Amino acid sequence: MNKVDEFNAYRQKMNDRIMAQDNKVLKRFFSLDNQAYQEGALDTKTKELLGLIASMVLRCDDCISYHLGTAHELGVSTDEVYEVFSIANLVGGSICIPHTRRAVEYWDALDEKAKN
Repeated sequence: MNKVDEFNAYRQKMNDRIMAQDNKVLKRFFSLDNQAYQEGALDTKTKELLGLIASMVLRCDDCISYHLGTAHELGVSTDEVYEVFSIANLVGGSICIPHTRRAVEYWDALDEKAKN
């Protein structure tokens, strides 16, 4: 199983487990998160890229992978994603560099998976 499939399978498995608990607050939070990224005054692509920047600055590798995957599905180009990386590093500082490395690795895995 490749990096992308492994991440998506684990994320789905654990989201299913969380939702099975039937906790109203968690369900509402997950729903709010989903709704926030829907088309509005800002398009979905812009919102995903903003989410990616925030995730990099906050140093959440799972969030970075999620936003990269969605951005890839939305047709974000490699040049666009590297501009996002540059803004995230500018805002977040050098502590974002290790997360940028892992983000590049994950982006490459997304590109590889798309080719197959």
